[in-house]
Amino acid sequence: MTRIWYATRERVAAALDTKTTARDWSQIDDAIESASETIDGGEQLGAGMLRRRFYPQVETRTFDWPNGQYARSWRLWLDSHELVSVDSIVSGGVTLDPADYLLRPDHGPPYDRVEINLGSSAAWSSGDTHQRAVAITGVWNYPTSTAPAGTLAEDLDASETGVDVSATSAIGVGSLLAVGDELMVVRERSMLDTGQNLGSDLAAQNNVVSVPVADGTLFATGETILIGAERMRVIDIAGNSLIVKRAWDGSTLAAHTSGADIYAPRTLTVERGVLGTTAAAHSTSAAVRVHQFPGLVRDLCVALALNQVLQEGSGYARTSGAGESQREFIGRGLAAIRKDAMRAYCRIRVGAV
Repeated sequence: MTRIWYATRERVAAALDTKTTARDWSQIDDAIESASETIDGGEQLGAGMLRRRFYPQVETRTFDWPNGQYARSWRLWLDSHELVSVDSIVSGGVTLDPADYLLRPDHGPPYDRVEINLGSSAAWSSGDTHQRAVAITGVWNYPTSTAPAGTLAEDLDASETGVDVSATSAIGVGSLLAVGDELMVVRERSMLDTGQNLGSDLAAQNNVVSVPVADGTLFATGETILIGAERMRVIDIAGNSLIVKRAWDGSTLAAHTSGADIYAPRTLTVERGVLGTTAAAHSTSAAVRVHQFPGLVRDLCVALALNQVLQEGSGYARTSGAGESQREFIGRGLAAIRKDAMRAYCRIRVGAV
């Protein structure tokens, strides 16, 4: 099963008090994966802290009919399954017309039940056996939105796992991307020559923050650039001048000469065709979109991951006070964000009677 993270490596690393190094990445990645599994239960559908998954999954799921739910004969409860949209419903070997069924509740998605339209002649049917008599093909789980994240910077065939993009300010390791109908998960990022060069000498001074380039539109606010061995974060763009924060991400402040190549982490190593989608060919300039999880879910993932990383660093011995007043540090902020996330997104009903 493809594991989906609810926060990126870069988001968690930015929240840490200390500068991270390459050796920290695996620890952060493990913490994010653990936090994500704590939230949605991993492979156990309907388990986890919030009892639901927050990413789209395209697949066919089957249900018995009759299924012992003691519900109305026209109503099929989906139990721990949440439905976003339907491609087809087959009942007892017969494909139902979309006009024959209703997705409920009316304010969904997500939908927790499917009802036969009583104004039609359709009915749920068991066919040869009641086992797996109903098959629903569609998009499942809690619905999410997407946001623009640049474009492809090259043609992409159906087998490539190295993807060049135009910008990565909105993309991190762990991001779920959509290109056309295909979903991809970013597993790593590496530097790519932007084709732009430094327009003038750059002194090794923290207050020298303007980086002249030939075309400022080829960069994005929030993006990290690399000149020599120094990383810089783009905090603003004024025409063809990048306003940066020097010596970013633990790199060393250095002088740079006019004409130096400018790199950015725009080559993505991705897992293709995930969550029931199919890897396909895509053309240069195809739109890239990034899935955005609910803010509280993302923040809870960051908080859980941070807590794990910091606890590991102290050997799970973080305490406050001394002597008889010493108490284990439990993180009241974490408890508060957990409570808020559960109040907003925890799925209470996971079955029906």
